[in-house]
Amino acid sequence: MHPIIKLNDKIISQESSCFVIAEIGHNHQGSLETARKMIREAALSGADCVKLQKRNNKKLYTTDMYNKPYENENSFGNTYGEHRDALEFGEYEYSELKAYSEKLGLVFISTAFDLESVDFLERIDIPAYKIASGDITNHPLIEYIARKKKPVFISTGGANIQQVREAYGVLKKHTDAICIMQCTAAYPAEPQDLNLNVIPAYLTEFPGAIIGYSGHDNGIIMPVIAYVLGARVVEKHFTLNRAMKGTDHKFSHEPTGLRKMVRDLNRARQALGSAEKKQLSCESSAVQKMGKSLFFSRDVQSGEIISQDMICLKSPGEGIPPSELPQVIGKKITMDLPIETQLSFEHFQ
Repeated sequence: MHPIIKLNDKIISQESSCFVIAEIGHNHQGSLETARKMIREAALSGADCVKLQKRNNKKLYTTDMYNKPYENENSFGNTYGEHRDALEFGEYEYSELKAYSEKLGLVFISTAFDLESVDFLERIDIPAYKIASGDITNHPLIEYIARKKKPVFISTGGANIQQVREAYGVLKKHTDAICIMQCTAAYPAEPQDLNLNVIPAYLTEFPGAIIGYSGHDNGIIMPVIAYVLGARVVEKHFTLNRAMKGTDHKFSHEPTGLRKMVRDLNRARQALGSAEKKQLSCESSAVQKMGKSLFFSRDVQSGEIISQDMICLKSPGEGIPPSELPQVIGKKITMDLPIETQLSFEHFQ
């Protein structure tokens, strides 16, 4: 049985169009209004889903890390903890953004970085979870999420295949709605480090899962390649302006980039088409115009035997094709015909 993930009115399968996740993360800069604008632009761009990130900062980080000075151009606080807290939304913001997303027809999900954040997101009743690459070996978190019996998207950046197998095994004990996402944990990731050929390898290794691509690359072509290779989920970071303050904006799509990526993913699905090779109705005119047919190269008379020197190949291609020439040679002509008459089976015995 082929894997299927159902989210609201959307179905993800090997036969479906690409499910596009616009990763907002903390690019909203802690502003509810900015987050609303981003969700609206994601919807207008054709995304299927928007995603935030949820952390319980004081429990997630050590005291030293939380209190570590964090003074740089992208900082929203004097310490790393203050910086993270400034970017964190609470239940009010999450509830508002979830409702707004659903109003616009988008699925609203989040990455949970710790157990407390899972509990938080359960109160919001999100329909699916994302597990970040950094938690690929965090089996307690993976199992805690899997026990919620909701679809799970898991990135695999920085992991080896054994670690991915083990994480999948933990998930599989509790849910069948799993998407394993090829990812490179570099920000941004260079083309030579993407290893998109892992995608078909994942399709073979994990036939019970949907395979996806979480991209930190610049540009819009790599998700299309990922789709052609078998990925049916694409996650890309999203921003209103790449010049905004924050570390993730530089490898995020602006609305125009997201819109073009979605457009090209839809075109890719259409272009893959059918595996049956046949002439299409849209080709008929060109085939007739450019194709060749058999014509008489001189005037001929009834009773003559058709020979090679009596035949020439000319366009249009609406008559007997050149491939039939061996079957025509040696036939007796049954009527007088002028030069450049297009051969017909009615012209000879």
